[in-house]
Amino acid sequence: MSQNIDTPAPAVTPPVDPRLLVRDEGLKGYLGEFKRKIRGGELGSLPVIVGLIVIWAVFAWQNSRFLQASTVDYVAYYSVGIGFLSIGLVFVLLLGEIDLSVGSVSGLAAAVFAVLSVKHGMNPWLAVVLTIATGAAIGALHGWIFAKIGVPAFVVTLAGFLAWQGAMLWLLGTSGTINLPDTGLNHLLQQSTHFADGQIFGAYLLAGLGVASALVGGFGEQRRRRAAGVPFRATSEIAIRVVLLAIGSFGIAYTLNQWHGVTNATVLFLAILIICDFVLRRTAYGRKIFAVGGNIEASRRAGISVAAIRISVYSISGGFAALGGLAIAATTNAAGQGGSDPNNLMMAIAAAVIGGTSLFGGRGRVWSALLGMLVIESINSGLYMLGLTLDVQYMITGGVLLAAVVVDSLSRRTQKSSGRA
Repeated sequence: MSQNIDTPAPAVTPPVDPRLLVRDEGLKGYLGEFKRKIRGGELGSLPVIVGLIVIWAVFAWQNSRFLQASTVDYVAYYSVGIGFLSIGLVFVLLLGEIDLSVGSVSGLAAAVFAVLSVKHGMNPWLAVVLTIATGAAIGALHGWIFAKIGVPAFVVTLAGFLAWQGAMLWLLGTSGTINLPDTGLNHLLQQSTHFADGQIFGAYLLAGLGVASALVGGFGEQRRRRAAGVPFRATSEIAIRVVLLAIGSFGIAYTLNQWHGVTNATVLFLAILIICDFVLRRTAYGRKIFAVGGNIEASRRAGISVAAIRISVYSISGGFAALGGLAIAATTNAAGQGGSDPNNLMMAIAAAVIGGTSLFGGRGRVWSALLGMLVIESINSGLYMLGLTLDVQYMITGGVLLAAVVVDSLSRRTQKSSGRA
């Protein structure tokens, strides 16, 4: 007679987070992970960074003055105005929508500031606050019509593009231009004003602060994740990231110091980029924006107020359009009809897309605005130094924009085929 013998069940091995395996394998693991991401279409900022290196190398080869301090200062400064417009557009693009009004809102904002500060003698800082609030209110109006009434965002903002340009012309009057006072924010945003009054330590101080914040943030995140029992970056990985950041930051600081240092406008732009990046990546509000951009119906089921997110995002876009208008006006020290140049809108959209923000929503970072503007301004500066005309600049920029969208589309297709989308 046979006896039933209880056979012990085989031990179940708990699943191991693949990120831990990557780090345990060292450099080989990171290279394998990098290849896996490339095959899966997770390109991130790699295409635009490679593109920037190629652009700089080609123009430096054609003209040795391209990488001189004066050119770097020019590219950094003139990226700011339209860069602010592009930051606001990144928020909108993350929803998978578009805002065609930012160019006109920026021009209107400069006109509002000029009327308040020049014609009515208002305190320039109070005028700045009211100007940015005006831009935010206009954006909220666009968002409300889109979210509550259901008019497509393309139509709403196209109507705004026309209407607010008319309002700008009405405010500027028959002269079409109002000279701005050399005070307040307008003075700080001019190219002649530099951080720490142009002292050499200014740029190095900013570079040091950036490296220190990356170091503190990296180890702080490692400590929190370790305490929570979840995968965390190895100390060696953090060290490599910080060293690379230090090389780049102090290299740029050294280059700018060969000219006049870093402009206040560039400092403000970078500071706002850092704040917006924190909001999008580290707050519940930022996660809701990505959720709505990724899947509206799933967001509704999760209890997210889609209408509130849409209205707030368009308000942010309008506020940044106003700030960008003030920065653009500071380059000429006047509010004029050129403030609503349609090319500003096109360049702002191109910068966000070229920098890596997807037109399909749910994917991107505010640093796209910086990377995209560096590409555009580098191309413009390089072609100008080579004596090529504006038509060639537009054609090349258009080609770069098309290439960025093609890369994004192919990346999304690859992710879907590999089951990662």
